[in-house]
Amino acid sequence: MNSYDVAVIGSGPGGYVAAIRCAQLGMKTAIIEKYSTLGGTCLNVGCIPSKALLDSSHHYEDAIKHFEEHGIDISGEVKVNLEKMIARKQSVVDQTTGGIDFLMKKNKIDVYEGLGSFKDATHILIKGEKEEEIEAKNTIIATGSKPSSLPFINIDKERVITSTEALKLKEVPNHLIVIGGGVIGLELGQVYKRLGAEVSVVEYADRILPTMDAGVSKELNKVLKKQKFNINASHKVKSVERVGDEVIVKADNKKGEEVEFKGDYCLVSVGRRPYTDGLNAEAAGVKINDRGQVEVNDHLQTSASNIYAIGDVIKGAMLAHKAEEEGVFVAETLAGQKPHIDYNLIPGVVYTWPEVAAVGKTEEQLKDAGVEYKVGQFPMRALGRSRASMDLDGFVKVLADKTTDEILGVHMVGARAADMIAEAVVAMEYRASAEDVSRMSHAHPTFTEAIKEAALAATGDRALHV
Repeated sequence: MNSYDVAVIGSGPGGYVAAIRCAQLGMKTAIIEKYSTLGGTCLNVGCIPSKALLDSSHHYEDAIKHFEEHGIDISGEVKVNLEKMIARKQSVVDQTTGGIDFLMKKNKIDVYEGLGSFKDATHILIKGEKEEEIEAKNTIIATGSKPSSLPFINIDKERVITSTEALKLKEVPNHLIVIGGGVIGLELGQVYKRLGAEVSVVEYADRILPTMDAGVSKELNKVLKKQKFNINASHKVKSVERVGDEVIVKADNKKGEEVEFKGDYCLVSVGRRPYTDGLNAEAAGVKINDRGQVEVNDHLQTSASNIYAIGDVIKGAMLAHKAEEEGVFVAETLAGQKPHIDYNLIPGVVYTWPEVAAVGKTEEQLKDAGVEYKVGQFPMRALGRSRASMDLDGFVKVLADKTTDEILGVHMVGARAADMIAEAVVAMEYRASAEDVSRMSHAHPTFTEAIKEAALAATGDRALHV
């Protein structure tokens, strides 16, 4: 039987990063993955493939809507080759997962393919082509999450689908009904909207992106409506029925009236649930709460002192980069170091176009907490860079403490917001004031000038270009 200092169950961003950091710190490390490729949901059926399709569909939309204005004449009809687009997406996935294989070899991490389950707190059974058993002094649970559904929905994976199936459709839907106005639903909805589908979003909450700042939600709602999305907030879905190649979704609107949506595909995008199936956690003394999450303390330690858990399988935002930080945190804790994670400063991003990004507190959270704050906001359309690229939608909003001027939250909608948010994270990690950021030189012309201008606005209505 092989023995290890650390075994990691699950090879998503949290798991493989935890394994690499453990190996870097001198621990003999194994990683267990039930699928034939490493990388978990994110690399195989999540972050990476969805961004590949978003980029491909963005190029197509630019070609049919914006090239002419840029002075680019395309002779003949511009067509979508969905099969080729899906194939390119898969090649990106294959390259990325192959990169993880390389990293495992480079760091001398033993990879086991099969379902990992606890025999007890220090022994793990691996059921793959053959059954193996390994011994691990410490174990990190990084088994991730799966798409959630609603009890009355039969996901047939053909017409009623999850995000996994949406990444490999054989045709562009005529009418895609998206249940859920969160990140995944809006991103995949935009992919197929660009390719020619009618898209109807049905959201239970009173707005899309209900966990983000209300101003950001309102702005993206306005932009998506301009892109001809059919957005239906405050709608409670009560039935989803497939009749042949048609899907009928019935919902009650905020007045209690029944509304019916008919389409050829229905994407169920109502969030994700922690995945612990087959883990046999109880055999190791690991407690799982009534929400299906592995319970951990502030050190990410489970009820079994030598077993830790990270990522989607525990509480908190289901984000790949959050899982990565937790993977490093646990590895360094095991090495006797004193790592730290500030969960308030883990950014969130929506990869629609325009992109949405945020870090820190929302206005609603600050109001609920009774914190006195000031707001600085700057429109993207006031930037020379935005006019040059024709990306005029959106804004940057800086929230700062009314007394100390410390930045408490930054929220943005706009081109390259996903990359821009890192500046806000750095500023807030160093507890910068709005004035600090407003006095930094930003290259001109760039999208990030909007951050400087919003910070100027927060320091006393000093924005220069509005």
